[in-house]
Amino acid sequence: MALTACAASAASKGLAIDPAVEPPTFSALTRLLVVAPHPDDETLATGLLIQQVRAAGGEVQILLLTAGDNNPWPQRWLERRIRIRGVDRQRWGQRRLAEMQHALRQLDVPAQALRTLGWPDMGITEGLLQSGSGLLATLAEAIGEFHPSLIALPSLHDRHPDHGTAHVLVRLAVARLARSPAMLAYLVHGRTLGVRYVEICGSAGQQACKQQALSAYRSQMALSRNRLRRLAALPERYALVPPRPGQPASALPWLPPAWLQPWLRLSVVSERGTQSWRWRDAPLRRDGEGIYQLTLTSGLDDIPCFVRLAWDLHALWIFDHWGWHEL
Repeated sequence: MALTACAASAASKGLAIDPAVEPPTFSALTRLLVVAPHPDDETLATGLLIQQVRAAGGEVQILLLTAGDNNPWPQRWLERRIRIRGVDRQRWGQRRLAEMQHALRQLDVPAQALRTLGWPDMGITEGLLQSGSGLLATLAEAIGEFHPSLIALPSLHDRHPDHGTAHVLVRLAVARLARSPAMLAYLVHGRTLGVRYVEICGSAGQQACKQQALSAYRSQMALSRNRLRRLAALPERYALVPPRPGQPASALPWLPPAWLQPWLRLSVVSERGTQSWRWRDAPLRRDGEGIYQLTLTSGLDDIPCFVRLAWDLHALWIFDHWGWHEL
């Protein structure tokens, strides 16, 4: 975990690593909670981190949000079927869960350390935006029961909607705790520019173990073997998440074209709940520089507070184009 080795590796790739940020140190007192939206996220994003915490004698819990059952193309390929029914999805989810259990054994994570929430794959965002879904309360309870000292969670900037929304849910859940644990955000889909990372570099043995754990995911390797192998071979990069952000700001990072605005929806989420509007009905104004500003009378003073811009139409492309932004 020497920062110098990681920094040298990152510098060769043109990545921004803050030399003032020390990588985390682990001990028998470390309690790591890995929040994984789908089976394989924990191995791809945190396989080295998990091994290093376990090697130091620390405790690890994996919180799996969905079974990854809404994963149709690998299932069609391996099962030689076009139509996927509910029973087929259920069987696929069971297969992916069994793969995950095998991968965790490779990473020295005991079976009882896996906790599954059973949320709908590709449905976490809808669940968060629906009042009364109970997702936030369930997650806050799970985090509170484990009492983590460190949480590895998906990045807010991850383009998979389940990942970005998982970040929002974890941040809101942690805000309810009396004491905030340290948080490290990992990115699986997409990339973030201008963000400084801490990198965790594993030994040759740890890298080999991570690749072996990844091999358990035969369902995912069928169509994406080379991409997943490349991802798993990289040092693990984490953005430090401040427990209490600074003063909220109302500026939005998006400038959608006028012709697209009738099909866009803007949502604001904080501890108080969710507010959502069609773009043309949202409380917005443009400042002198042409930047859209939210003009809510209340809610922007909540910390944390997040805003999401999305299509208000069903689309075949699953990844977010705009996604989430922290106000």
